[in-house]
Amino acid sequence: MERRGFIKFCAASAAGAAGLPALGADAKPRLYSRALLVDAKGAPLRAGAIPAQHNLIFHYPYASTPCFLLNLGRPARAAAKLKTADDRTYVWNGGVGPGDAIVAYSAICAHRLTYPTREISFISYRPEKSVGSAHASVIHCCSEHSQYDPAEGGRVLAGPADQPLAAILLEHDAGTDELHAVGTLGGEMFREFFRKFEFRLAMEHGGRAQQAVNGRCIVQPLENYCKQQVKC
Repeated sequence: MERRGFIKFCAASAAGAAGLPALGADAKPRLYSRALLVDAKGAPLRAGAIPAQHNLIFHYPYASTPCFLLNLGRPARAAAKLKTADDRTYVWNGGVGPGDAIVAYSAICAHRLTYPTREISFISYRPEKSVGSAHASVIHCCSEHSQYDPAEGGRVLAGPADQPLAAILLEHDAGTDELHAVGTLGGEMFREFFRKFEFRLAMEHGGRAQQAVNGRCIVQPLENYCKQQVKC
């Protein structure tokens, strides 16, 4: 989708552009601050340079809310209607960038809110099948083995999660090959996340845990961000 059409679509259906807006009868896109994705040196990340099948992490729309950025290495087309845990439906419009292969999702598991920390990550994208799993190329949470399909809007393939991962809406500039995060779609879990991990987030981020991202997001390999990844 071209930038102008994308923004028009989001603006017409977003529940709000600030804070933690409520959803309507259907789960509408929610616009947050437009943030350029940059590398560790602050240079704009180019969609064409994102390695395929590799876990990248950034934080959006808040300083403490982690997201996965993935180049699936294959087209991620628009998914059929998806549904949140409270029965609100929505349609995910697919990947962006070269080959429509670039996608992003909240890295907060929809079941028990497991998320990557600096010390350890129990959730990550797995290009190969995990032991005992019937699925490859999934985002797999080892806490309770919820598995999500990043090529189809983060829908649940296995495990106890009762809704897809929230998608991060990306805007791709074909001229510069730059990427911006502009909002979310689906069942956000930020309120629950802030409530459940209030003390831990304060230790990790000080008073910035609920600070809105403004301007840019640093993207880095998951292995650079956390010390250990659990592969179940």
